[in-house]
Amino acid sequence: MKKKLALPLALVFLAVAVLSGCSGEDKNTITFWTPLTGEDGAYMNQLVENYNATNPEFKVKHIVTADMYTKLSTVLNTGKGVPDLAIIHADRVPGYVEQGLLEEMTTILAAQPEIKEENYLPQAWATGTVDGTQYTVPLDIHSNVMYYNKDLLAKYGAESFLDDNVVTIDEMLSLKGKLETGHYVVNDALIGWVILAQIQNLGGDIQENGKPAVNTPVMKQAFEEIKKVADAGLMTPFGEDGFLQFQSGNVLFSTDGTWSSTAHASVEGLNFGVTNVYSATPEKYTNRASSHLFAMLTNKDRSDEKEAGIGNFLEFIRQNSLEWAKAGQIVASKEVIESPEYKEYMQSFFTSNEEQIKSLYIYTYEHYPYIQEAIDQNAADLVRGNVDMDETLAKMQKQVEDKIAQGSSGAQ
Repeated sequence: MKKKLALPLALVFLAVAVLSGCSGEDKNTITFWTPLTGEDGAYMNQLVENYNATNPEFKVKHIVTADMYTKLSTVLNTGKGVPDLAIIHADRVPGYVEQGLLEEMTTILAAQPEIKEENYLPQAWATGTVDGTQYTVPLDIHSNVMYYNKDLLAKYGAESFLDDNVVTIDEMLSLKGKLETGHYVVNDALIGWVILAQIQNLGGDIQENGKPAVNTPVMKQAFEEIKKVADAGLMTPFGEDGFLQFQSGNVLFSTDGTWSSTAHASVEGLNFGVTNVYSATPEKYTNRASSHLFAMLTNKDRSDEKEAGIGNFLEFIRQNSLEWAKAGQIVASKEVIESPEYKEYMQSFFTSNEEQIKSLYIYTYEHYPYIQEAIDQNAADLVRGNVDMDETLAKMQKQVEDKIAQGSSGAQ
């Protein structure tokens, strides 16, 4: 279980001095922290500006903090300078609730009757539900997806791979010996997320009876299936930037994220589309996903009136978050994703029917961050055969168990 970060007293005072001016002092402003840097931060800024233009009683001040979780640990330790509202990732919810760091959304849901489960993508809403209590309101689902180069698929006669929306490893292996030098079937972008998808495709999980399950037959099978592609010389070489290789027109499939659509669209001459992440089996496909969630961290200085203002802001976002689709994200609000305007965005493919929505899988296991960290650290070497499979899986299992015992911070 994660523990609150213990910091030297002088460092705590320094951090609070820097941050306290951002939170709690203005009684008529909702301080809103997010880890949304780059273009994501700009799109969120626009959403906040749109809301503030409605002249609400409590305006929102968006504060982007790249190291937000570290700063949250600092202010939560002291109870001073805690933001009124924050965006957190889905994997933070179980630990934060266990530590008593999240306020319930009960009063907001009572005051805003349209902020309810049936108005959001089900798995995005469910990530904030713990023991029947709602602690968050979802903004989006951001998912691992697979882009494809339309020109290369035509060149190699592989367009039929897309007919059933499930590109299989066997279909990819069928291209062995058919590609020009310097061309590859798939890159290794977000390879750890691809592994986590295969776990679901193969009928497994990352926990058994609440215990982490890393060194298991299904985890080994997931790595071995993907290793077949690398062994066949069909994956971009170890150490090369597979994302840029796709953008350069040398790769048929790129397993990066929904948010990458804007970057790919900026590449002149890149003729691409999007589909599901490839699968070890034609019977099932999974796109490993997460969610950005609005949350109120424990804050004794947040007034009831300001909490009501937060509710007004969240209801505005529910109705008006089409702007967030520009960031390449799958908006969580059904009102937005069911609108004609949203259908113009590439990621609308993943909410086009119930089967596609179900493919977006968010891990909610309490110790998931530790498992993701271990997979991300070792996936590239395991897939390329640079390390012994059995020894490395055993090492990963121990790493996760040690982190759980120590309560140290896992991956975000």
